[in-house]
Amino acid sequence: MMKKRSISASKASLVLFLCQVISALDVPLDLSQPPTITQQSPKDYIVDPRENIVIQCEAKGKPPPSFSWTRNGTHFDIDKDAQVTMKPNSGTLVINIMNGGKAEVYEGVYQCTARNERGAAISNNIVIRSSRSPLWTKEKLEPNHVQEGDSLVLHCRPPVGLPPPIIFWMDNAFQRLPQSERVSQGLNGDLYFSNVQPEDTREDYICYARFNHTQTIQQKQPISVKVFSMDSLNDTIAANLSDTDIYGAKPVTEKQPILLTPTGSTSTKVELRGNVLLLECIAAGLPTPVIRWIKEGGELPANRTFFENFKKTLKIIDVSEADSGNYKCVARNILGSVHHVISVTVKAAPYWITAPRNLVLSPGEDGTLICRANGNPKPNISWLANGVPIAIAPEDPSRKVDGDTIIFSHVQERSSAVYQCNASNEYGYLLANAFVNVLAEPPRILTPANKLYQVIADSPALLDCAYFGSPKPEVEWFKGVKGSILRGNEYIFHDNGTLEIPVAQKDSTGTYTCVARNELGKIQNEVQLEVKDPTMIIKQPEYKVIQRYGQVSFECIIKHDSTLLPTVMWLKDNDELPDDERFLVGKDNLTIMNVTDKDDGTYTCIVNTTLDSVSASAVLTVVARPNPPFDLELTGQLERSVELSWIPGDENNSPITNFVIEYEDGLHEPGVWHYQTEVPGTQTTVQLKLSPYVNYSFRVIAVNEIGRSQPSEPSEQYLTKSANPDENPSNVQGIGSEPDNLVITWESLKGFQSNGPGLQYKVSWRQKDVDDEWTSVIVANVSKYIVSGTPTFVPYEIKVQALNDLGYAPEPSEVIGHSGEDLPMVAPGNVQVHVINSTLAKVHWDPVPLKTVRGHLQGYKVYYWKVQNLSRRSRRHVEKKILTFRGNKTFGMLPGLEPYSSYKLNVRVVNGKGEGPASPDKVFKTPEGVPSSPSFLKITNPTLDSLTLEWGSPTHPNGVLTSYILKFQPINNTHELGPLVEIRIPANESSLILKNLNYSTRYKFYFNAQTSVGSGSQITEEAVTIMDEAMASRQVDIATQGWFIGLMCAVALLILILLIVCFIRRNKGGKYPVKEKEDAHADPEIQPMKEDDGTFGEYSDAEDHKPLKKGSRTPSDRTVKKEDSDDSLVDYGEGVNGQFNEDGSFIGQYSGKKEKEPAEGNESSEAPSPVNAMNSFV
Repeated sequence: MMKKRSISASKASLVLFLCQVISALDVPLDLSQPPTITQQSPKDYIVDPRENIVIQCEAKGKPPPSFSWTRNGTHFDIDKDAQVTMKPNSGTLVINIMNGGKAEVYEGVYQCTARNERGAAISNNIVIRSSRSPLWTKEKLEPNHVQEGDSLVLHCRPPVGLPPPIIFWMDNAFQRLPQSERVSQGLNGDLYFSNVQPEDTREDYICYARFNHTQTIQQKQPISVKVFSMDSLNDTIAANLSDTDIYGAKPVTEKQPILLTPTGSTSTKVELRGNVLLLECIAAGLPTPVIRWIKEGGELPANRTFFENFKKTLKIIDVSEADSGNYKCVARNILGSVHHVISVTVKAAPYWITAPRNLVLSPGEDGTLICRANGNPKPNISWLANGVPIAIAPEDPSRKVDGDTIIFSHVQERSSAVYQCNASNEYGYLLANAFVNVLAEPPRILTPANKLYQVIADSPALLDCAYFGSPKPEVEWFKGVKGSILRGNEYIFHDNGTLEIPVAQKDSTGTYTCVARNELGKIQNEVQLEVKDPTMIIKQPEYKVIQRYGQVSFECIIKHDSTLLPTVMWLKDNDELPDDERFLVGKDNLTIMNVTDKDDGTYTCIVNTTLDSVSASAVLTVVARPNPPFDLELTGQLERSVELSWIPGDENNSPITNFVIEYEDGLHEPGVWHYQTEVPGTQTTVQLKLSPYVNYSFRVIAVNEIGRSQPSEPSEQYLTKSANPDENPSNVQGIGSEPDNLVITWESLKGFQSNGPGLQYKVSWRQKDVDDEWTSVIVANVSKYIVSGTPTFVPYEIKVQALNDLGYAPEPSEVIGHSGEDLPMVAPGNVQVHVINSTLAKVHWDPVPLKTVRGHLQGYKVYYWKVQNLSRRSRRHVEKKILTFRGNKTFGMLPGLEPYSSYKLNVRVVNGKGEGPASPDKVFKTPEGVPSSPSFLKITNPTLDSLTLEWGSPTHPNGVLTSYILKFQPINNTHELGPLVEIRIPANESSLILKNLNYSTRYKFYFNAQTSVGSGSQITEEAVTIMDEAMASRQVDIATQGWFIGLMCAVALLILILLIVCFIRRNKGGKYPVKEKEDAHADPEIQPMKEDDGTFGEYSDAEDHKPLKKGSRTPSDRTVKKEDSDDSLVDYGEGVNGQFNEDGSFIGQYSGKKEKEPAEGNESSEAPSPVNAMNSFV
């Protein structure tokens, strides 16, 4: 969808220079030269009689030429006619018509002569004719009475005007008469009817002739046409016949084609080369014939052939001799065909092969004038010298005429003259002036010195060296001041002196010198060449699809030579952007806000510099939901169907995928539209199925990828006839609401399904498997009927039939229903429980007899509850749990039981009415399980070699506790775990004093309870024995040592000195915004103190984030990690600051944390507490 083009100014210059190469060298106006005609009026000059006549004749020469005119072959003395003047320094005549003159008086053939001392040039013969727009001759026009189906020609016969008028047909209201394959205007202006129809009857067929030169329109008298149809003809005849006469009406008779124009089977046509060939065939017939054109023995020219006037006119433009031949038109309808052959001959007025060109010769040189032309028939060539036939012109010994060539030998200055070549045949003539100017002039260069040429790289560079001299100088080019002569395929040297560099590169930049020399002298000139980088669009606009009211942007990013100033312009569809504020042109983009449909089109970015121009285009497609369909029409109305047709609305550049048809029932649901059907987007008609007794209206919605259109206007209404119902109610059911009734329900028919008025229902029922007759009742338009006094839960056969005032619907199908349910009578028996493990049991029962269910069996419910915990022998509030098992299932699983507990359960059957009686309670017990973790573990009374442990029994013992297991191990100063010690403690104990421990040592404890089944989950804790008193005293006394006190005093004195120095410097240097500097260059590692509480913010050390190494201590989270252990770091507390209670027991992040199995062997541990850190100095 994108186009790109580039236009180079250098390429345009190339065309100009090459044109100069073709023409001869122009003689500078300061040198003597014969006259040259530069401007003249056309050969056939039709003038407006209401305006002055201006006959142009302009010429140049040295000395300036004088002008004279001939009229009709004789001298035209303008001085004797006051109405005629000649413009100063010109040969142009002005004939004053507006002051009383008549244009007809000055009609004739005019010729201008421009003369100076070196010769005379003449103009073409200019034929002056005054335009005419005569009135129509008065004539009496009889009305045209024609029978339907016959052909008719209304003749226009316009008055002969100059130039011929343009013909068209209109009515009294100045509206053009519609034309078609049946009715059309011929080339001669007549109006042709291939066959007439009753609608052709009218009294105002008017032919108009428009004369463009005088800007007038002439009108012919109106023509009346009366068409008699067969029906009207029968009425006329019947009025004149007796009752016993019979005239049978017949349809219009079909007719074979006949040609109205041209007549006969053959004709001829002559056309001139270069003109437009128009061939016409108009035929009569019924049905209207179709015209087809062929060229016998050849093909119609592909790019020059056009068909007009409904293919009745064949048009071939720019004809040549090759278009001569036989052209056949064939008119055909279902009854046959007719043809006509037109023999076309293409003649040719003279046309140039080689027109004579001016000659500039130096004395003693030779030259030739060549005049070659062609035509059909071949033109005659004649020569004139200074406007006089060369045969009677003064003799010149240097001149020799040889047919279409004049040969000059050893010319002298007196040989200067203007020669005219006339090529003529019966279809026209050509006249050309060419002078021979004999001069002796040294070279001169006409191009300005040091002219600067700028071109784009990789494009042609054309350096001008316009020169003149006689004899003709030779031109050479050099690059640089002392460069060598330029030769080779890199350069092209034109005859007019221009140097062409076909592909200029950056290194082509520089100074170029051209040298022109002849035998009379030499001259040189320098020009400058600069080669620039090309302008490029590096980001082009791209094809966009946008929804209506959206926003779209096109990019146009450019790259250009730094010395060139580009201008960017945006076009829409090759025209200026609309004057609309929604269009925003940026530096390198175009944005369109709130896009509308009219913004659809091609957008072009054009970048112009003084040397080149580039452009890129992209298409914007604006899409939207389609416009609604219109002109809905109902046809083919039947009782149960109708055909709906419509015209699609505008698809808004997104193809319509489908049409949705909706209907409204104005009789039953006015204002409510229902879905009817949908059809593909290529379909505009649909056959719709209808229901009786519905007042239909239809509407159509178009759908495309963007969305749905607005609904169309509703169609006309169509009320269908009433009929019996086609269908019965759906979803018929029989379900009792009480044990002694049957409730029959159904879905009522919708309004349009009733098919007629008086909709009712016939409800019928009988007990199944019993030889009973149907019981029926007719009810109004309701949806429920209750049958009372029925047995409990008995099957019934049910049917519901629709009926209206016209009759019954088809026989309905039967459904099975049941009367009302009652509660089940018996409980399930033989309830058994199988305990699978301490938390899961399986229960079994026998099904109840179906007759005792007294309803639809929905399943069984198991009620179970915990009676007591066997380990505690205590009762608590009973919470019953219920599990439901659907259908006829006789077992189920009871999950989530508590170990070592006593349970009861019972089972009940369930139907739609409710639950039956419960089975006898069944008691079962669950076995022991493993206990939960001890409720707490507390470590107190630390001494040098002992710790006291206290604990609570498990919250859920899940059985009889047999013992407690205590495991512990030391954590030494190398961050490794020591050997693991295990102690079994009787179940009735709740505390223990551990002795013979190491002083100032951290220990980790793992504690859990056991039943006969196994060990439960463990709880962990850590504690530290206290340090030796001697070591503690040594550590405390360090603060009283003299050396330590001296050191601290020295540090304080140094800080005081630094503060004094900073204060002095600040006073000397004025105010120094320390805080601003600090804020701007804050150390990312150190955060300022919080203003609210005076505490420091977080300090992050890179070491805190290093990964743990095997066997290392982790100071950040103080966790113990063991190889191949299941322990997770999450199970341990966080932080590094341990604390002690008043009684010396260790507390902190570890309190209350639970861990898994104890770690054994050498493994990593947490960082030492401050107490351990002090002990490490010992």
